[in-house]
Amino acid sequence: MSEDRIAALESRLADIDHRLMLREAELDVTKLQYLYGYLIDKCMYDQVVDLFADDGEVRFFGGVYRGKAGVRRLYVDRFRKSFTHNTNGPIDGFLLDHPQIQMLVTVEPDGKTARVRGRSTMQAGRHVDYCDPSSPMTANPRQWWEGGLYENTYTKGADGKWRIQVLNYFPHWHADFDKGWAYTQEQYVPFPKVTFPEDPIGPDELIEQHWLWPTHKLLPFHCKHPITGEEMVAERWQGDINREKAKG
Repeated sequence: MSEDRIAALESRLADIDHRLMLREAELDVTKLQYLYGYLIDKCMYDQVVDLFADDGEVRFFGGVYRGKAGVRRLYVDRFRKSFTHNTNGPIDGFLLDHPQIQMLVTVEPDGKTARVRGRSTMQAGRHVDYCDPSSPMTANPRQWWEGGLYENTYTKGADGKWRIQVLNYFPHWHADFDKGWAYTQEQYVPFPKVTFPEDPIGPDELIEQHWLWPTHKLLPFHCKHPITGEEMVAERWQGDINREKAKG
């Protein structure tokens, strides 16, 4: 066998090995994000925190929570104490489904960093028989919808395990179950205005660029258009529906 043919085979084998590595990374990252959704469903917040890198962060609802301390502050100090009476697991009468769908995974050529654009359409609520009048968070029955996008970053550690580096969940819309999204009030859920430590469960930093339905904008894609190679940028309508109504 000639040296040229051996070199060609070695090059082809290296290419196949690299493509296999990227495909395995894509599957591993997808499984990691799916697991995140299942753990959030069942309010297993300790296990959620363990999915993050030590220097990871969460960008959630107008705030940035940095490092394991910040991640734990959000999931444990805020969510667990508010939703499940500080129980690390599901409680009767509380629903919080987080299906993970439309996962678009991009793995960097080195196989050590990956990015995901995904979606969750959440169903949540508290049953009338499990309300606690002594707590403002749980005093009344409630059922609502929520839809949001992820633009996340993941990193592969020295141990070969993938972890969440940045979980950037951007809730786009909310709706009461009975009325639907056509009647959603602005600021359905108030954005944070105070940071940690002034607010003991607040973010480390506030995010200026945020919005909620009925405002409707594009959360930028981490990837470029696969055919044109261009950034996928949306136009922004500059009209005013109230002004247009007045003209009519």
